[in-house]
Amino acid sequence: MTNAQGGAAVAGGEGDTGWGVGPVADAAERMRRWRLVLGGGEADGTGCALGGRDAAMDAALGALYGGPGAAADGRRSGGERSAGLGGSAPKVARWLGDIRTYFPSSVVQVMQRDAIERLGLSSLLLEPEMLEAVEPDVHLVGTLLSLNKALPDTTRETARAVVRKVVEQLEKKLAGRTRATLTGALDRSARISRPRHRDIDWDRTIRANLGNYLPEYRTVVPERLIGYGRAAQSVKKEVILCIDQSGSMAASVVYASVFGAVLASMRSIATRLVVFDTAVVDLTDQLDDPVDVLFGTQLGGGTDINRALAYCQSRITRPADTVVVLISDLYEGGIRNEMLKRVAAMRAAGVQFVTLLALSDEGAPAYDREHAAALAALGAPAFACTPDLFPDVMAAAIEKRPLPVPEG
Repeated sequence: MTNAQGGAAVAGGEGDTGWGVGPVADAAERMRRWRLVLGGGEADGTGCALGGRDAAMDAALGALYGGPGAAADGRRSGGERSAGLGGSAPKVARWLGDIRTYFPSSVVQVMQRDAIERLGLSSLLLEPEMLEAVEPDVHLVGTLLSLNKALPDTTRETARAVVRKVVEQLEKKLAGRTRATLTGALDRSARISRPRHRDIDWDRTIRANLGNYLPEYRTVVPERLIGYGRAAQSVKKEVILCIDQSGSMAASVVYASVFGAVLASMRSIATRLVVFDTAVVDLTDQLDDPVDVLFGTQLGGGTDINRALAYCQSRITRPADTVVVLISDLYEGGIRNEMLKRVAAMRAAGVQFVTLLALSDEGAPAYDREHAAALAALGAPAFACTPDLFPDVMAAAIEKRPLPVPEG
């Protein structure tokens, strides 16, 4: 439902499990919740007065959402005052402290994002005191990266600390499964025909020898053994992450930088990370620290996918062992036909080409459907990918299997 004052936030107050209050909840409790959702005033119809903690929660919600017509200075279009955040850094800092007191972390992140987008508070993030008060998340990192060039020296180290905290959280969540999934894919892609006993792939070996089935013994004679190779002994695959750093791709840039660092830590994969707008920057030498990678990007600007792919193509030395991952919404500002020709040439040479319209949890992205269809016609389907799915996508590309394209 649409509400006047951030009802989505109200539904998950501290210690709460959601909107439903259970069959035994009384009418007063229901009215209290509706009052928090509707935001008060003569039109809410609840007749419910708030006090104590509820009143403080209501004030925090009203300062941000304030109802239709509320402006950044807190004045409604009809002249009526709402709480408002204004442009005052101390007031915003107090508000940030309040919402962290009254709401769970996931809701705090949503409210922070809304405050930045609705009230234009980005400039206040240039102050160290403000950065210390916010709840770090991927979207905040994206905002900080868009302000990268404007960050004063007094704020830059605080900003790096905020970004590093988010990066470390993402690495902790994503690194283990990514390494495990890709290690298995690398081993399977390097099967050998004379394996040692512990390296035998019994499933494939049995299937390959079904013609040698002896019914009297109810067994298969394995004349030909198929085994897993030891991919860790040398570099077997090359991965190029080619990342669009236009403003709409902020969350994707954050996740891709973290995954790039994880891939670079695997000896069996030679990883290259390239970011682009109308220019192309190779950040491979900074992959040991994704924070350096992120501060090496410049969100915003135009897009020249063709130029970026030309650079990536020039760095491919073993096409049959290379995976190129283009992460872009495909709004091309360069030469469209040349871009498609490059993708076709790479695929013809044996390169596994993957196009991700987004690498984030933000839902369906906006993208250029004509370009996506043209890539699909070349055998390179373009689709949005969540961080949880990314290891499986990469494993399929490494093994040259069909990609696990999400439905819809």
